[in-house]
Amino acid sequence: MRINRLVTRAGDQGKTSLAGGLRVSKSSARVQAYGEVDELNSCLGLAVSLGLDPGLAALLEKVQHRLFSVGADLAAPLETSAPRVEEEHVTELEGLMESLMEELPPLKGFVLPGGGPAGSALHLARTVCRRAERSCVALADCEPVTPQVLIYLNRLSDLLFVMAQVANRRSGHAETLLEFRSSRRGSSEG
Repeated sequence: MRINRLVTRAGDQGKTSLAGGLRVSKSSARVQAYGEVDELNSCLGLAVSLGLDPGLAALLEKVQHRLFSVGADLAAPLETSAPRVEEEHVTELEGLMESLMEELPPLKGFVLPGGGPAGSALHLARTVCRRAERSCVALADCEPVTPQVLIYLNRLSDLLFVMAQVANRRSGHAETLLEFRSSRRGSSEG
């Protein structure tokens, strides 16, 4: 694909074209959903740029390529021909997650997002992934969506959580576990 011109002025009135040519408002649930997948992809690029180790960076590059397929799937109503997310894509994520989890000790509590720069960026990407998933669920409430898109984003957020922990562990950055602090009600202390 070659893009010769970026400025088309076709979207100046708040409309955009879906795959297949249908014009919709840029505020539509479908545009919102694939826009958040695009934002997620940018977050993954940020994580790689912050010094992610080469093995995790290579995995994320594969995920970034797949996210373009997720976006294309979302940009195309089901009656339109487009790349679609398939069960094998979900299975691939599950395999990656299981492999990476072998490097981690069992969780003993909730992990506060943070650690090193790359791990922190992966935690941020996880939350953006969850938001994209919620937008896709909202879209699916209104019109048909490839079911594997929802499953893929759900698994991807889990994988990003694991990747953040692995990135922090490999780079020597400690993570902090949540400590619930109880507050005393009715205390007369000042």
